[in-house]
Amino acid sequence: MEYIARRVLYTLFVLWAVASILFLMFRLMPGDPRAAFIDNTFTAEQQQLLLVQFGLDQPLYVQYGKYMVNLVQGDLGMSFIYKRPVVEMVMEVLPNSLVLTLTSLIIAYAFGMVAGAFLARMRGTWVEGVTIPVVLATRAAPEFWLGMVFLAIFSFSLGWFPAGGASSAGITYDSFWQQLVSPDYWRHLALPVITLTLYLQGLPLLLMRSNMLEVMEDEFVTMARMKGLSEWSIVMRHAARNALLPVATAFALGVGFSISGNVVIETVFSWPGIGRLLVTAVSSSDYPLAQGAFLFITVVFVVANLIADMLYAVLDPRVSHGSAG
Repeated sequence: MEYIARRVLYTLFVLWAVASILFLMFRLMPGDPRAAFIDNTFTAEQQQLLLVQFGLDQPLYVQYGKYMVNLVQGDLGMSFIYKRPVVEMVMEVLPNSLVLTLTSLIIAYAFGMVAGAFLARMRGTWVEGVTIPVVLATRAAPEFWLGMVFLAIFSFSLGWFPAGGASSAGITYDSFWQQLVSPDYWRHLALPVITLTLYLQGLPLLLMRSNMLEVMEDEFVTMARMKGLSEWSIVMRHAARNALLPVATAFALGVGFSISGNVVIETVFSWPGIGRLLVTAVSSSDYPLAQGAFLFITVVFVVANLIADMLYAVLDPRVSHGSAG
């Protein structure tokens, strides 16, 4: 409990630090947010009223104090451009980002764990010699480049998948759950998921292979061979279970990394997620919306790290005991 409490306190400190940096960053960066919502035809009095409405007429320290108080209360302010609560706008697109991220991660890690264990078994063969370079190439290739290649082939040339968006023209949904079970939604999701999965699968595959090569040299594997167990049973039922610890924690970290890295994928495929919302907010100098999107991404990333820490402590008690010592 002491280990978990300490990690929670670290997490809260990181969130406070990130929130403070975001507040200062958007106010010190080039660009005037007033240009987004103040027309040249406005009189000086009208411009001043708008500045008062958004709190931009007050000193920086006063704005920071109100920002932190509102943040604790769950109020991220109003969007300059859309004149809507930031929390409401972020929560509308966050499910789309989570569906894209979790679907890609589950497929990538399920495939990566099985393929990694298989490649460890096939070490030194032509299968490993062909597969490893391909995996490294997909891992090293930029996400936007993979996305544009898939768009050019499967959307523009073959017409198998839509070029962007989350639904076809004229299709509306009464709720997110209705959208989630729609074949049209998953047809639009296919290319972003394939692109992100290809990029993500390299880490669990190589990590699982490396761990398996170490585990296969342990004494319990030798004992299993002496008992006459089949090689496949030794690999999948015994060695693989002991090699899963780093992969399991990497999955939790992958949620945070993927959410923060989805800006590129969502922009390439015009996917209505939090990453694309962030790009729109930054390009239009919409401070509250950009801060809210960044903060939500940070929360997901930091919480994923916290879960990974606790998961590692549960799966390997030496971590928490060693930290306490």
